[in-house]
Amino acid sequence: MAGLQADSTVDDYEVAHYTKLAETWWDTEGPFWPLHTLNTLRVTYIRDQLCARLRRDAADDVPLSGVEVLDVGCGGGILSESMARLGANVTGIDIVEKNIGIASLHARDAGLAIDYQQRTASSLAGTGALFDVVLNMEVVEHVADLEAFMRDCGKLVRPGGSQFVATINRNPLAWFVAIFGAEYVLRWLPRGTHRYRMLRKPAEVQACLERDGFELADVTGVRVNPLSRTMALTSMTAINYMLLAHKR
Repeated sequence: MAGLQADSTVDDYEVAHYTKLAETWWDTEGPFWPLHTLNTLRVTYIRDQLCARLRRDAADDVPLSGVEVLDVGCGGGILSESMARLGANVTGIDIVEKNIGIASLHARDAGLAIDYQQRTASSLAGTGALFDVVLNMEVVEHVADLEAFMRDCGKLVRPGGSQFVATINRNPLAWFVAIFGAEYVLRWLPRGTHRYRMLRKPAEVQACLERDGFELADVTGVRVNPLSRTMALTSMTAINYMLLAHKR
């Protein structure tokens, strides 16, 4: 619970929302099924980008062996476990107590050694902790203060390290597809999962990264097929997108 009460980036609405959903994280047919589908895509993207930078073979069983990875806003541990299976030494942090409990239990049952902590990025940065990679995935659209949150995440990346950011763009098309379509029409996500004013444009995220000493290395969009319920990378970033930046 380190620093939760005083952290300006914590949004009480988001804490309450995800506390209600916590027990459904690992139900692949439940409210988080889109995240499970997205996870397969993003894990491949993260693995391939890091292996190219580290000059490792992405086809190896544990291509990220020894890489120190922080999963910010880890939820129930879906991405954290995927990184651990690739050989990374993973720390996962989340502000929702139930999320950390579920993630810890699932990792233990899976035989994975993941360090889960209920705390904010700010409180962890205050300890001086540094990581090779910070995963800031599907989190920035849920924080109350984007610039402060990005600054905290940036502090946790060691010089020469990398930060991945994934989120939803903010424009009428993104609202129509990601909020109205996904939450109200298709009901893929519980209503209220995303709020339009909290969505982040790529330029806003990139400005924070550049301010904090990062150089943008890659940008990709994510395309969702509502008929097949599949996802793929695309050059279009108008709706969902991912960024990769390296710290100078």
